[in-house]
Amino acid sequence: MRKAADFTCLYMDFDSYFASAEQHLRPELRYRPIGVVPLESRYTCLIAASREAKRFGLKTGTPVLEALEKCPEIKLVPARHEEYVRLHHAIISLVDSIVPVEKVCSIDEIACRLLSNERTRAVEIAEAIKRKLARDIGPTLTCSIGLGPNELLAKVAAEMRKPNGLVALRQNDLPGPLLSLSLTDIPGIGNRNAARLAAAGVATIAQLWDLVPGAMRGIWGGVQGERFWAFLHGYDIQREPTRRCMFGHSRVLAWDWRGPERTEACARLLLVKALRRMRREGFAATTLRLELKPQYGLGWKTEKRRGPFRDDHTALVTLAELFERARAANVPERTKKVSVLLHGLTPADGIHDDLLDNATARRDRRRWERLADLTDALADRYQNPVLTLGPRIVLPGSYAGAKIAFTRIPDLADF
Repeated sequence: MRKAADFTCLYMDFDSYFASAEQHLRPELRYRPIGVVPLESRYTCLIAASREAKRFGLKTGTPVLEALEKCPEIKLVPARHEEYVRLHHAIISLVDSIVPVEKVCSIDEIACRLLSNERTRAVEIAEAIKRKLARDIGPTLTCSIGLGPNELLAKVAAEMRKPNGLVALRQNDLPGPLLSLSLTDIPGIGNRNAARLAAAGVATIAQLWDLVPGAMRGIWGGVQGERFWAFLHGYDIQREPTRRCMFGHSRVLAWDWRGPERTEACARLLLVKALRRMRREGFAATTLRLELKPQYGLGWKTEKRRGPFRDDHTALVTLAELFERARAANVPERTKKVSVLLHGLTPADGIHDDLLDNATARRDRRRWERLADLTDALADRYQNPVLTLGPRIVLPGSYAGAKIAFTRIPDLADF
């Protein structure tokens, strides 16, 4: 294992992305404190705050009522996820024209691997990206860029001078620029690992830096501790690729959608969206899980395993059975959040007929699968669902699961 060159990674972190995107798309919102919310309600939370709003102490997760109290002039804007995805793709295309994008880490974070002939002019490349973004996209969408020997250190650098910063962490300078940070400023050290470090007598970056790999392994409870030590010390090792293990969607329900009928209707819609994503990526599922978080009390979940399935009909019938279980278990009728998860994935082209099924069951399964494929094809063609099993329902905000998660960017076909 050898240490990497000074700059092998260029990491971009866009500043207040959802809020900046709204200000970019709606010039009348520029230079004003705005908060992006999932739906029009005083009983939800901000999912993004503009830099003007952050000056009032507002941030992601701030309740709307608290935001209005701290900043009465704040403009609350319902999220438009499809617009953020379109803008994201335009940004990726622009960056890729200057330096190849290696990994899209999230909707607002991009990692680029620098080739050997690019590393000596990494700062020039970063400045060129900033200029082209301002010229071709717009000056409102700024990003902070970090340069480092690996992705972790480049990400740390991107966070060190926000907004619109540019920080380069060189091998020979380490650990100097890191010493002013707190432990939780380092990606990979959340509250749990911070508690483990504290129990081991590690409270500062300097103490963390002085640990040996074996000690880090012991604190982390596995080989990930040694990997973290290597990244922190400037080594550039390749991470193992992750494997898809599930598809799912969840929804915090509006106040008037928390009754049993609308909760189940929402779950059906979320499930169909998850199924469409699963089919697009060539999988079938063997397990469907339903999770309900009541308005008051503890959460509840159940699941059912069955032979591999990929069609809407089979999944929706199974979902109805799971809701019957919920009623039999006397789960409170008022539901705050509903989640559906498809897991136990298997490649769809590897499904074989169950020898215990009769000819009618096999024929019906194939018919439902053909109908699901036709439904997908029509939705792709008309950019909107055309066929549905059961009544077509529109949720508040018109979103049914097509939301941007931290590590997942929806396809435009999801909306």
